[in-house]
Amino acid sequence: MFSHVMVGSNDLARSKKFYDAVFTAIGGKAGTEDTARGRVVYRHNGAAFLVTKPIDGKAACHANGGTIGFAMANAEQANAWHKAGVANGGAAVEDPPGPRGDGAMYLAYLRDPDGNKLCALHRMPA
Repeated sequence: MFSHVMVGSNDLARSKKFYDAVFTAIGGKAGTEDTARGRVVYRHNGAAFLVTKPIDGKAACHANGGTIGFAMANAEQANAWHKAGVANGGAAVEDPPGPRGDGAMYLAYLRDPDGNKLCALHRMPA
């Protein structure tokens, strides 16, 4: 559905520490730094996620009401992702990780160090 997701950051080193932790917690690899462009690039399961200094030179800010969702293999992986994020500068938001609604989804929410809202989502078997 999408080719990539990119979020802005005012502190790439801080963001790299956070995203390295949450992505390695789910079997991904640490990000590759593109110092010429001021970006960190992550690739996992055929998707690309980038963190960048804004091209226009203005301060980065998060999208109010926006959420970036990452697919998880199981609830344990979502919990590991959440724990790694909180331990590396992220903030737990909304309800604690767990089943939602009719139990069809297991969700965990974080804000990254720049305030971007992230969600770990595992679709529960029927």
